[in-house]
Amino acid sequence: MPTPQGAVGTGPASTTAKGSYKWWVVFMLWFICFFNYADRQMIFSVFPVLEKEFGFDAVQLGAIGSAFMWVYGFGAPFAGFIGDRVARKHLILGGCVFWSMVTFLTGHCTRLWHFVTVRALEGFGETFYFPASMSLTSDYHSARTRSRALSFHQSSVYVGTIFGSWLGAWLAVHYGWQTGFYLFGTLGMVLAIVLYRFLREPQRGQAEGSAVPANCTQRLSWREVAPEILRKPVALLLVAAFLGANLVATVFLTWTATFLVKKFNFQLAWAGLSGTLFIHLASALSVPVGGLLADLWSRRFAGGRMLVQAIGLLGGAWFVFLVGSTREAPVLIGAMVVFGLCKGLYDSNIFASLFDVIDPRARATGTGFMNFIGWGGGALGPVAVGWVAKHGRHANQIDNMSEAISAGGIIYLVSGGLMLTAAWLMGKQRKSLATPSHGKKA
Repeated sequence: MPTPQGAVGTGPASTTAKGSYKWWVVFMLWFICFFNYADRQMIFSVFPVLEKEFGFDAVQLGAIGSAFMWVYGFGAPFAGFIGDRVARKHLILGGCVFWSMVTFLTGHCTRLWHFVTVRALEGFGETFYFPASMSLTSDYHSARTRSRALSFHQSSVYVGTIFGSWLGAWLAVHYGWQTGFYLFGTLGMVLAIVLYRFLREPQRGQAEGSAVPANCTQRLSWREVAPEILRKPVALLLVAAFLGANLVATVFLTWTATFLVKKFNFQLAWAGLSGTLFIHLASALSVPVGGLLADLWSRRFAGGRMLVQAIGLLGGAWFVFLVGSTREAPVLIGAMVVFGLCKGLYDSNIFASLFDVIDPRARATGTGFMNFIGWGGGALGPVAVGWVAKHGRHANQIDNMSEAISAGGIIYLVSGGLMLTAAWLMGKQRKSLATPSHGKKA
């Protein structure tokens, strides 16, 4: 891997001088993000084992899943604000060391409060990653390549989810549920220490070239950052759509393995693999397509990235419903695959769309705020499904869980409508700015 001499510079010249290093950055962060998601996903694949060994019910398992999400979400605004003020490299790699240690410690848990505590600590460690990494990557990639860079990075989310779920379940069957946590925790710490040698901190806003604000090195205060999102209707619509999409995503991340074991009688290791493989491998394949389309469409019309996301949400809604409602395994698998393809189109531009709207100096904070709403609210999903499974109108818990999962299709439709509105507003705003005022002298 080349040492990035001159990676931190000033103005457009420094952006050009980096050459291929901007893609090496994405490559390095890909592996950090892989462990970020593998570590958070592994616990869900062993839920059936924890239920049997410790006697946890659906509500308690839902609480274990949501403990991570609540801390992750509610810590995100703080993490984002910090990410706009300190070297992001240290937040990314230091965070990886911390959450990997917590992953390792998960293998020592024996009581409910142990699991809830380590999941909360895992959320605290991981909450710093996305605000810092998305901001750092966007300072290496201009609007011409930003969606492609962030979508390639996003593919690690799916690969990490698949391997964390499958390997965690496979190791649980053959060597005990603790083994996966020991393995991934150790490997994550080693990776972070190695990458301290290669990852470099860029100048904030440098990828904007001549468009970079002259005061881009000056930090924004809370009063200056808040209007970047709270007073911009497009940004608020993006955040609201992310909340809806994440409500559905957290349900699938938490309950799919259990759903497959109980409703379709999958073996644990196969459920751990197929519960993520069909959805997330499909997403990994479609997310680069979404990034490429978004970079092309955003050059032709404003809101192009958002339109790609809207297509993904609206197209995926029916297949979310079908996953919960079908009783045929082949139909289930087909629905999961198509849902995954649609999900990848949306996920490819979650942060790239937001960065089209806000100041470069507020990117980490904006990412943190989006994660705060999306994950803080999304954390209600696993608990709600657990509660419905236990207290729903059917005597059979799995029938209740099936209905709750199907309801996610409605949420996807609403989120798709929000994205369409955001794309329309974006185009309207750009057109308004481009139209000269009448009745006034130039």
